[in-house]
Amino acid sequence: MPRKIAFLGGGGVRTPLVVFGIDESAKKLDAEELVLYDIDTERVEMIAELGREVVRSNGGSLRVTVVQTEEEAVDGASFVLNSVRVGGIATRAHDECASISCGYPGQETTGPGGVAMGQRTIPIAIKQARLVERLAPKAWIINFTNPAGLITQAIMHHSSARVVGICDTPTEMLHRIQSALKVSASELECDYVGLNHLGWIRRIVVRGQDVTDRVLNDDAILSQLYSAPLFDHELIRALRLIPTEYLFFYYSRRRALENQKRQGSTRGEQIAQMNESLTLRLMNLFSKGDAPGALQAYIDYLNLRSGSYMKLEGEGQSAFDQQAPEEDPFRAASGYHRIALQVMNSLCSNKSDRVIVNTRNGSVLPEIDADDVIETACNIGNDKIEALPAGSLPEAVRGLVLAVKAYERAAIEAAISGSERDLRKAMLLYPSIGEWEPSQDLLKVMRWR
Repeated sequence: MPRKIAFLGGGGVRTPLVVFGIDESAKKLDAEELVLYDIDTERVEMIAELGREVVRSNGGSLRVTVVQTEEEAVDGASFVLNSVRVGGIATRAHDECASISCGYPGQETTGPGGVAMGQRTIPIAIKQARLVERLAPKAWIINFTNPAGLITQAIMHHSSARVVGICDTPTEMLHRIQSALKVSASELECDYVGLNHLGWIRRIVVRGQDVTDRVLNDDAILSQLYSAPLFDHELIRALRLIPTEYLFFYYSRRRALENQKRQGSTRGEQIAQMNESLTLRLMNLFSKGDAPGALQAYIDYLNLRSGSYMKLEGEGQSAFDQQAPEEDPFRAASGYHRIALQVMNSLCSNKSDRVIVNTRNGSVLPEIDADDVIETACNIGNDKIEALPAGSLPEAVRGLVLAVKAYERAAIEAAISGSERDLRKAMLLYPSIGEWEPSQDLLKVMRWR
């Protein structure tokens, strides 16, 4: 029987990318229909129309439909994709600006902005997971919703739904290493360890040869691993680990904050402007019946957005000062839609594939509780996800990982209890905040609900 795939939060700007991926893999997934649900009914209809143009231009057959309730979307689905932003992009922009006003970098998933995002989102994610548990008990939730590791753990601890969290940060890093070393994906093997948005590459092997030292000692290679010059190369060599990009907000907080202040805006504010401009263009083009023009406007938007990634925080540059690359974002080697489809295709296959995802720790990292969620390499296939052995955390990052995981557990507890004291405790445990008194001010200015 053909599969129905549901997308909660389907009015998001990345949905057409996911449409493309599912349409491209429709035969492998045996997928007939992608059902979108979003509380913004006007926006989701426009995004659905864009998705249909993606399918048409690709010569595909996937049906893209919109429903009015979560129940309609979830009922009988084989996969439930979850990508919700409670409060919308305006709330992200507000919280990033509020973080800066309190002396912290403004970032949606890390620091005070990440705490607020988690508190708003955890109850909604658990509610949706329980809906899946009831109406589609055999379905996998493919959790896009940020903070991905935190939300995946909340779903796993407070429902019986099957869930895996995905993020393109690790796979993007692997792709950059592959490009810098000029090797194919099949020739490269990397040892990744950590949590979502808190991960490191600790070993790089090319065709069976360990090239970690070569990479660490080559400034030209290290410079190619990030979209902006985030980390001093001596920092990387001191750690003997290659940090993923979000570690910038731990290792270089002052620089991130100074760049944001100098620019006078945040990434959230800039994306809000991009989204508003995109919406107006799409409405105008669709009103004229120009669906191909709307698709091109969307491609231009994606290129501008990806080309400006981390430039504000790392260099103090505005997104609107960047030269947008002329690429085909649908066929990019990495991205959320790519890893989502890799996971879904692998779950439907008789052969296993190795993918870095957010899943239950088990015995992978001995320092972390078995039921906690980590981001790690897994073998995925035959409707199963099996985390691969990883050994102990490197000493240089062990304390940070354990502290952030303690924060995540406390943050979930605070979202469930609704207690202000529990929330302040979570912020106290979080290394990005780590003090008691500032949490009182943060409570006044952030949008927690």
